[in-house]
Amino acid sequence: MCRASIYEARNNFSALVKSAEEGEVVELVRYDKPVAVIIGYSEYEALEKKRPSLFSKLDELKEKYADVVDDLGFDVTPSRECPNYSKDPWA
Repeated sequence: MCRASIYEARNNFSALVKSAEEGEVVELVRYDKPVAVIIGYSEYEALEKKRPSLFSKLDELKEKYADVVDDLGFDVTPSRECPNYSKDPWA
């Protein structure tokens, strides 16, 4: 496992992505505390296949308890949008 600070990652992002493509896990740290991980896409896909979807579980529960739970019309569709960090995160 490779470990890099956020500052190092900003300056060497291409090299870190290349390492992740080759199968190495890259841990990003801020003030010596882990904050993120860069992994290769094939490893990400393998992890996604293992993880049960939260929304499929939610649908199962809605079916099981349909007589108990009143559907209030909430949209629970997962968003595929990335957060916009250019806006003030504290607003």
